[in-house]
Amino acid sequence: MPLPPAGGGPNATPTGAPATVAMGGPVPLVEFVDVTRAFPGPPEVQALKDVNLAIGQGDYVSIVGPSGSGKSTMLNILGLLDRPSVGQYRLAGAHTGDLTEDERAAVRARLIGFVFQSFHLMQHRSVLDNVLMPMLYSGVPRAERESRALAALERVGLSHRLGFLPSTLSGGERQRVAVARAVVSGPQLLLADEPTGNLDQATSGEVLALFEELHADGLTLVVITHDTAIAQRASRHIRILDGRCSEAA
Repeated sequence: MPLPPAGGGPNATPTGAPATVAMGGPVPLVEFVDVTRAFPGPPEVQALKDVNLAIGQGDYVSIVGPSGSGKSTMLNILGLLDRPSVGQYRLAGAHTGDLTEDERAAVRARLIGFVFQSFHLMQHRSVLDNVLMPMLYSGVPRAERESRALAALERVGLSHRLGFLPSTLSGGERQRVAVARAVVSGPQLLLADEPTGNLDQATSGEVLALFEELHADGLTLVVITHDTAIAQRASRHIRILDGRCSEAA
């Protein structure tokens, strides 16, 4: 099955999917099949061990575990930044193992948005420029880029900060810029890595509420965290420990 085109993001119809997909059931947006990721030693370290996981379109999943449990390795594979040593990662029903690095970058740009703990904004470019940037690589037509960036910033409550530099914004504002940048191209999957790690409790709540709005619109959301309180806000909870995953009831 070929990977789908861009544009299936926040307005896609949420279908959901169980952890194990029955024969003839919906195709998961994300599927790990017997995934192991090993790093050479000595001794060899298996960061992920025989992971089987299915995430359906429209799911809101938290992946929680302590430092060193394998969360970052899972994020890197989900985001096509790394490859399994063993097993398959299927995205939208397509096996990603045979994709070249250029093809993986193109799929990332079209289908996946990222939000990181440290924001990763361009410090010497305006808020508007930061949100425009990913559309240079995701296939959004030039004529649509500014209107989509403005709409994304309006959605996160920052239409009054278009010309500001990130250094002049609060931490919560910078994270909202990062969210706007992540969703502006209409991804199908949003990966958030410790997205509230640098924020106070009140601001963290605002960012998580924004995620919940995006999820309500149909965006598939995966939040990587060590914070069980944040993890509990998701509708599905995956626990990872020593590279092995289990799902809470």
